[in-house]
Amino acid sequence: MPTDPSRELVVVDNPRPGRDYEVRCVTPELTCTCPMTGQPDFAELTLTYVPGDRIVELKSLKLYLWSFRDEGHFHEDITNRILDDLVAALEPRRMVVQTTWNVRGGITTTVTASHP
Repeated sequence: MPTDPSRELVVVDNPRPGRDYEVRCVTPELTCTCPMTGQPDFAELTLTYVPGDRIVELKSLKLYLWSFRDEGHFHEDITNRILDDLVAALEPRRMVVQTTWNVRGGITTTVTASHP
């Protein structure tokens, strides 16, 4: 495989650090496994943030999200962990991570975590 999943979030300098602007990244490819059943879970992730001095490099974000694929996580845990890791790496002015999980047992789950 040319690339492997990675928990390393690469950051780059914000090209407009003096301006508040919003960055929104959306992917339908967040996956993990259910810690109770081991079955796969699939979610759409929406990351919205107002950068501070740094922004996230998108390929590293993709590889970071890929790193959860074979791990067991509750929906609430993975959403908050992603927020914590991104806040630690980027130190954004504001950030919201929202995950919308595909139907399982007739229930769709949406989890929203925010900073500050």
